Amino acid sequence: MTDRMSLMEHAKVLPMTAVAWSSNFGSCPKNFTLISITEDGAAANFTRGFAMKSGYYLCFSKDLKGGVVVSDIQIISDKDSIPHGYSYITEYLDPKTTVSKKKRVIVRTSPVASVETAVLDIKLTAKSKMLLKHYTYVGDINGYVLWCRKGRFFTPVPKAKPRSVSLELCGLSLDEPSALPPLPLRHSNVPATQPQSHRRHTLQVRDFLETSGDSSVQAITALDGVPFSLHPDFDLQANDTALQLNSQLGNIRIKTVKDIENEYNYTFAVEESAAKRIRPSVST
Repeated sequence: MTDRMSLMEHAKVLPMTAVAWSSNFGSCPKNFTLISITEDGAAANFTRGFAMKSGYYLCFSKDLKGGVVVSDIQIISDKDSIPHGYSYITEYLDPKTTVSKKKRVIVRTSPVASVETAVLDIKLTAKSKMLLKHYTYVGDINGYVLWCRKGRFFTPVPKAKPRSVSLELCGLSLDEPSALPPLPLRHSNVPATQPQSHRRHTLQVRDFLETSGDSSVQAITALDGVPFSLHPDFDLQANDTALQLNSQLGNIRIKTVKDIENEYNYTFAVEESAAKRIRPSVST
């Protein structure tokens, strides 16, 4: 029963996304939580001294805007090389803050979608003999013991932001404005700027007959209402030069590849003979 409750608690806990050092609450970023007291009631200031204005505190964030989570946290010596994939935690410190860095805190961050478990919480204790339930021992640093809890994390589903729609967009709609569908444009209601060809009039009547049976599909296209007619130079029926053009087209001879090669064949014999001539030597 206890394990089941623990899994349910882990499923609702947000993962940690960053760990950092901070001098005080003023230097701690807004989206970070500063650990000022240990679990056994001691001050969690890593710079111990009398009347010190600046401290050295651990802080963490659970802001998922960056898209990464802290998948692991460790403490290493300053002489050890940092493992692959890890990095030192960020420092938000005052300029005058000094602290011994014989041991360093490192973290490994991973994309949210690439891991199923992450670091859910960290805690500090001042007494090494004190054990925290459901927490794993990370290491000791400057007289404090760092603990972490790992498990499955909860990722909130982002809510869709309502979009403001202008009045112009509200007026645009694919729905029919009235119960009666608009009639397709015919030759009678098209502006008579130019005479329409017989072919265009036939296409309009055919489109209307094919689509009038389906009320959901209107017989209006983007070209409806645009007058269409051939230029007089290309309208053979209205032009008297149709016979003359047909006769000219009939006189055109289509040449084959062999005919073109025979007509434009050139051997470059003159150029070759000129190149083979020997220049006369000039006697001195």
